[in-house]
Amino acid sequence: MDMNLNEQLTGSDVIIDDLDGVDAATAVAGKNAARQLPQMMRRIPVTLTLEVGSARISLQELMSIGPSSVVPLDALAGEPLIIKVNGAPIGRAEVVVAGEQYGLKVIDLDGLNLDALTK
Repeated sequence: MDMNLNEQLTGSDVIIDDLDGVDAATAVAGKNAARQLPQMMRRIPVTLTLEVGSARISLQELMSIGPSSVVPLDALAGEPLIIKVNGAPIGRAEVVVAGEQYGLKVIDLDGLNLDALTK
């Protein structure tokens, strides 16, 4: 079963149209998680973010940051980004262009645990 992830970004909402290019096991796991949610919980909004990396700097370094400054992050170039839902990591993705907007292409959803997200 060949599947691709096509997303439309509307404001802060992410709508998954169809699953082409996503590994079948991941697609099935995502669908099973959605089926296990009670109907009334399926429309609860969550914040989906991609974490590129982080840097630990001193206040002195922070004060010297300007428009042309470069702050090295702890992630390597080309490394998958961390997908977070309400701050909890759920998987990894890469950035893609979806029309005139940025989107994300899911690599894996190893941490998609709905119990952890609701705590």
